[in-house]
Amino acid sequence: MIRTLASAFLLACTTLSAFAGEPNTLTESERNAGWKLLFDGKTTAGWVGIGKTAFPEKGWTVADGALVLAKAAKAGDIVTTANYENFELAWDWKIGPVGNSGLKYNLPDPTKNVGFEYQMLDDEGHPDGQKGGRSHQTAGLYDLLEPAADKKVKPIGEWNESRLIVRGNHIEHWLNGAKTVEFEIGSAALKEAIAKSKYKKTAKFGEKTASPILLQDHGDEVAVRSIKIRVFDAAK
Repeated sequence: MIRTLASAFLLACTTLSAFAGEPNTLTESERNAGWKLLFDGKTTAGWVGIGKTAFPEKGWTVADGALVLAKAAKAGDIVTTANYENFELAWDWKIGPVGNSGLKYNLPDPTKNVGFEYQMLDDEGHPDGQKGGRSHQTAGLYDLLEPAADKKVKPIGEWNESRLIVRGNHIEHWLNGAKTVEFEIGSAALKEAIAKSKYKKTAKFGEKTASPILLQDHGDEVAVRSIKIRVFDAAK
């Protein structure tokens, strides 16, 4: 059966967010813990096209409380207007059928779309999920580290809950309540992975830096909501 945008991708969410409360809102406990919304569910405030000062005029829209990218929109990646170095980030996302996207961080050059990538993929439907190896699958560190083999991904059209922790040189990827990747910047294991990857000739790739957070336009349907962050004062 063909899964259409109307019947699968934009189905109403039937799962709760990673935090209590409605999508795109903060609970009192979250506010007290220092969380802030990066997307209000209504506007594109706080986001611009990468390397630009304005939000893309086409392709990315706000629909049903989510930032939505249309298929083959050629809109380009979008990034936060602020830079982040030590933080915890949470977001909900769902991918279109045979879809490929990602959330990137720790960009060596904030005007280019190269950095660490939390992969968001239709693992079964997209060729990259099979031919590219497990480091190209959902919740992995793209092209570098494989996600946990027992990771739990929701079916296409349902919301996944993701979390990213960047504190000092320690980084963790989480998916639907379970840790999928854990690594240290500067470690021998990461350096070895970079040396074998597509990033091996990218200047300063893998070095700790403050940068925008990026949502990728890979040409496929993706929706993201409840994007929230708390910044750590120091890498402790």
